[in-house]
Amino acid sequence: MAARSGDRSPPDALQNRFRSERADKERRWQLLFTQYTVNTLQPVHMVARKPMSWHENVHLPINDEFLKLLHRAAEVPRKKYSEPQTESQEIGWHSTPLVPLDRSDTRFYFPRKTTEITIHGYPAPRGEKPKTTTAGNL
Repeated sequence: MAARSGDRSPPDALQNRFRSERADKERRWQLLFTQYTVNTLQPVHMVARKPMSWHENVHLPINDEFLKLLHRAAEVPRKKYSEPQTESQEIGWHSTPLVPLDRSDTRFYFPRKTTEITIHGYPAPRGEKPKTTTAGNL
């Protein structure tokens, strides 16, 4: 016969000790935030004003610090930071070529060339069918 839910035995001392240790560690690393700012990682969505509303047409002085935060949030990561912040930002972070492009140097510049052999491989212009030769047309 199964025990009723009210007749449970008390948890043993070892489980209580583990739970209290975990609670102490969690409390030690919790931070209480009291100062809030604009999240620079989220895009800012502007809403159009209502033209007939009097309280929205009152011109107030602009907070320069808030404007700086908004402009910084809208910048691309390469302008915000001197180094990549994530692993995925490392790809393409340094996009300037190591050697300047010199079109006369054939070691680094390979233009596409066409010859009589490769010309037939290109697709026909739109609307035209490719020319094929068959045994009956010869």
